[in-house]
Amino acid sequence: MLQHTMTKRKTLIIACFGIALGLCIGTVLKNYRALEIVKRCSMRPTNLKSPNEIIGLNDEDTIQNSQRNLVFVGVMTAKNFIEGRARAVYDTWGKEVPGRIAFFSSEGSYSDELPVVGLKNVDDRYPPQKKSFMMLYYMFEHYIDRFEWFIRADDDVYMEPDKLERFLRSIDSSKPQFIGQAGKGNSEEFGLLSLEFDENFCMGGPGVILSSETLRRVAPHIPTCLKNLYSTHEDVEVGRCVQKFAGIPCTWNYEMQYILRHNSSGRNAYTGKLKRKEIHNAITLHPIKQAPLMYRLHSYIQGLKAEELRQESLLLHRDIKRMAKYLDVPDDSTYMLPSVSPGAIPEKDTGKRHFEDHNILGISPELNKFVPASTADLLDWSFIARSLYSAGSANPKQKIDSAMREGLEDVITEVMENINYYSRQRGRVIEFRELLYGYHRLDALHGQDLILDLLLIYKKYRGKKMTVPVRRHLYVQRAFTGIFVKELDEDFYNVTLQQSLSAAGLFGSLLHNGMARLSSHFTMASNLLTPPPDTIVFVLPIAGRLATFQRFLSIYERVCLVAAQHCDLLVVIFGQPDELIDHLQQLNELRSRHIYQQINYIQRSGQFSRGVALDIAARSSYIRQQDIILFIDVDMVFNVETLQRVRMHTQRGRQVYLPIVFSQYDPKRRNGASASEQVPIDDENGYFRQFGFGICAIYKSDILDDDINGFDKDITGWGLEDVKFLEKIVRVGTRQHGFLSNTAEVPLDYNEAAEQWRRLSVFRAPDPTLVHIYHDISCDVQLDPPQYNMCLGTKANSLGSTRLMEELFFNNRQNIDFITEFNRQKHQSR
Repeated sequence: MLQHTMTKRKTLIIACFGIALGLCIGTVLKNYRALEIVKRCSMRPTNLKSPNEIIGLNDEDTIQNSQRNLVFVGVMTAKNFIEGRARAVYDTWGKEVPGRIAFFSSEGSYSDELPVVGLKNVDDRYPPQKKSFMMLYYMFEHYIDRFEWFIRADDDVYMEPDKLERFLRSIDSSKPQFIGQAGKGNSEEFGLLSLEFDENFCMGGPGVILSSETLRRVAPHIPTCLKNLYSTHEDVEVGRCVQKFAGIPCTWNYEMQYILRHNSSGRNAYTGKLKRKEIHNAITLHPIKQAPLMYRLHSYIQGLKAEELRQESLLLHRDIKRMAKYLDVPDDSTYMLPSVSPGAIPEKDTGKRHFEDHNILGISPELNKFVPASTADLLDWSFIARSLYSAGSANPKQKIDSAMREGLEDVITEVMENINYYSRQRGRVIEFRELLYGYHRLDALHGQDLILDLLLIYKKYRGKKMTVPVRRHLYVQRAFTGIFVKELDEDFYNVTLQQSLSAAGLFGSLLHNGMARLSSHFTMASNLLTPPPDTIVFVLPIAGRLATFQRFLSIYERVCLVAAQHCDLLVVIFGQPDELIDHLQQLNELRSRHIYQQINYIQRSGQFSRGVALDIAARSSYIRQQDIILFIDVDMVFNVETLQRVRMHTQRGRQVYLPIVFSQYDPKRRNGASASEQVPIDDENGYFRQFGFGICAIYKSDILDDDINGFDKDITGWGLEDVKFLEKIVRVGTRQHGFLSNTAEVPLDYNEAAEQWRRLSVFRAPDPTLVHIYHDISCDVQLDPPQYNMCLGTKANSLGSTRLMEELFFNNRQNIDFITEFNRQKHQSR
């Protein structure tokens, strides 16, 4: 009986041992294929460079002796995206990584300029599960002891290397870490990813960070993970593999969704305004689907870094100024001018301030930095409410422009961030609600001063909860930083312009005319003829005003015809035949003096309408499709430089030029003189008419676009036709065609076709060579109200400068008495 029991026990032990041995042999055979794949993928890449040579890593560089061995970033890409997205990544943030970066693609991928690794037996099919696991195994096999951290990234993510370095250096890399934006799948996938209740994964889009210890634990088991895939999502499977073999989940941290930022807008992500909190606070931003958007975002981030450096330089200047005071260093000491060599300062110059002077940049923020020497030096404050009220402007009440509005938003945002910096510890938060009013002024030496009245909401959520509206005054000074000067031996613009005038205008014209005459007798190769510049056709509408018309023709003859500037003239004359005899005689005399030039006119009867005149001229056969049309007024004075600006800023199918002309004030009110061409360009003699759009340069092919279709012919009399015309151009300019350039995601012929679409933009700039000579303005009361109000506004603006009007007003005693009495009665009525 005892022997029978021992035999039975022995048989049971042998059976259990056989079962265990069979399971082990089965597991080896099951994973044999995956092991063979890993061995083949670990072979030397097809570009015949060693792994260290691909990423530029020296053999002696280690974690202990190099600051650039902090992190290795592996970017998954594809052959089609290497010259698009991958290159954009490498040109922007890729070169600034505090470590090394490599792009992992399918077998056969290669680049002479980018560190590309072509993984053997890996293709570009989606989802890239095999590519992701093989990239991790490649990192483990070649770099596991060379870097502290490893990142798995996509080619449509943007990283901020400086923030990434600060973040990683604050965490212990010797411990297993699996950092990313944690997820369990969207609502449609919930329960379908084979995840346990306590399991999660790191979303692959914004980037996944693994410590060297985590990769060391996981990589040997990658064959097993590849043979046991439960979903089509590679980031889910990577998370499952890390959870199983490293024993850690993805970081459950609420802040990760802001640090590693994923934008759910898809291809439209980060195509709009970049000045947003999510961009300022994030370490990674995903997705950036187009290469130009990657360069755009990088440029913006670099601008933010430049602002931080300038702020740091100001703080250093203030520290130096403070220390100099404690050390009794005099203000005029050359030690206080580090950027200026002692020999550059004149010996007799004892009190002069220089750029980069600590006595200027080192002054602590205060509203009394500027000390005026007299009342004439006082700085004017502008009042900010729903509009901007400024004494230094020709129009005292103005709309707050985009630059001012953006500056105020920046100031308020930064102040509120500083106020709420310790809000979590204090159990309260203060929210900005509204800017009630404010004041601002600009000191050209020190910066911008702001006084703002803010409506805030105080919310206390710890202890006794409360929500209370409060008002606070905010005193801010946005200090200027040092001046950066780049000296040139010559005036680049004027030299270039004169060379262009002399070569293209004189020699080019003589050469073309001479060769054209020879070609009438001989057959010559077409490439010997220098093509002339595009013709500028002056379109001038006029009714009456003979003397002014004579002055215009004289200027046109001197500037355009005598100087051979390739210009034509088309005049649209309104009036009865007997009223136009003198005008036509002037034109015929000009024709007789220049018989080879195009000097034409269109005669119209009836009431004058500038819109009708310009529309008729634009559609006439006197102007060709490739000609530039310059709509001009008879009161304008111009020169050769004006024509160069017109040709430079007018682009066919792309850009319309609307110069901001200088309009003279009434000279009789200033010094009793008559209007003249020779008037200095300054604030006392005139102003740049920013609200005028009548002077315009545009190609004929653009003005006849279906969406523009010329001018509005329903407007009669003075004004408004230019505003309606500008509205049409703006509508054409805002047409969206989804144009993409420099991307590998679109068909090859897409960019060529998109280039043919007409997308007109408006270019505006003050042009001191275009001067509107003053003349008396008479506003017809029969005009429509909008036209009549515009006429009155132009008439008022042309009377004189604000300072002159103030002087004339206060020099009249009756005006002072009237204002005094008016204010007294107003005070009594309250």
